[in-house]
Amino acid sequence: MSDDALPQADQVDGAPHPRETTRLFGQSAAEAAFLGAFQQDRLHHAWLITGPRGVGKATLAWRLARFLLATSPAGAQDMFGAAPPPESLDIPADHPVIPRVAALSDPGLFLLRRPWDEDKKRFKQNITVDEVRKLKGFFSMSATEGGRRVVIVDAADEMNVNAANALLKVLEEPPKDAILLLVSHQPSRLLPTIRSRCRELRCTPLSAADMEAALQAAGAEAVEDSRALAELSGGSVGEALALLNLEGLALYKSIIDLAATFPRFDRQKALALGDVAAARGAQARYDLLIRLFDMFLLRVSRAGVGALGQDAVPGELDVLTRLSPNDSAARAWAGLAAELGGRVQHGKAVNLDPSSLILDMVLAMNETAAKAAA
Repeated sequence: MSDDALPQADQVDGAPHPRETTRLFGQSAAEAAFLGAFQQDRLHHAWLITGPRGVGKATLAWRLARFLLATSPAGAQDMFGAAPPPESLDIPADHPVIPRVAALSDPGLFLLRRPWDEDKKRFKQNITVDEVRKLKGFFSMSATEGGRRVVIVDAADEMNVNAANALLKVLEEPPKDAILLLVSHQPSRLLPTIRSRCRELRCTPLSAADMEAALQAAGAEAVEDSRALAELSGGSVGEALALLNLEGLALYKSIIDLAATFPRFDRQKALALGDVAAARGAQARYDLLIRLFDMFLLRVSRAGVGALGQDAVPGELDVLTRLSPNDSAARAWAGLAAELGGRVQHGKAVNLDPSSLILDMVLAMNETAAKAAA
């Protein structure tokens, strides 16, 4: 398989790759923090880009990379004198860096990510030390036109121990004019010494308006309810795309319709959801269904403490407030969420039939609803 045809570990299904996305929505604070450091000539050599999955961390990393490769250092002078400081991270649309980065052919750029295992026809589970060692050859090359070399690590959480230790050595003794951009979904999993050598850029969940704009930029069809997508995706564009592609809003409505029958649940509705999970070739929809049950448990817990402002689907708020009318009920639902998380992991580990796992979850929810009602 040619390199162009290989799957990419850092791309969401149904969405363009982050390096092909030139516009970023909802992360103006992170952009301003980086631009301010650049303008003051206080650019750190390593940046840890954190936040939930799918909110634009990788898109920000690629945006920063293009900016760094195309922009002279603050205060740099040419034959016409010092260039004015940039007012944004935008670069000219016809700048040659843009197609080079899109093709992964810019000599000043290195992408560190999980490699494709050609023998097993899947991505390796981790970024290995062999991948990190390739940085030595990259840094040994001469500096590029702008004098910078940029490394993107996506995602840093996926490095194994040896790879993390090898990258730490680079962070401790960074090469001249090198800037590392580490994307991290769970920074707590990184070595404390790695975190301490990076400056953090925090990305936040998107609002409904930013979500709609981001989905349109990603090529999604006209979005009927961006607010519902923002609610159920946790402000994650990647998760919102999964909801759109796999009819996630309809699935969540089915969960709410079933929950409306608690504590005397409608068995036929429960079996119908189990059939969705058990359908042949429906692994992605099964995984989404599990995440939607998790979202239901989170939202019903929040309803009990008055922290849920509006419906994600019609009628949801009425159902959730009936099931979780007070603090005590909220604690019961939160406890169930923690318990079911472990049961789901075990069920998947032992290859439990998906429909049986869904029915087990529904029974546990129905029991919790009965206790809350009592």
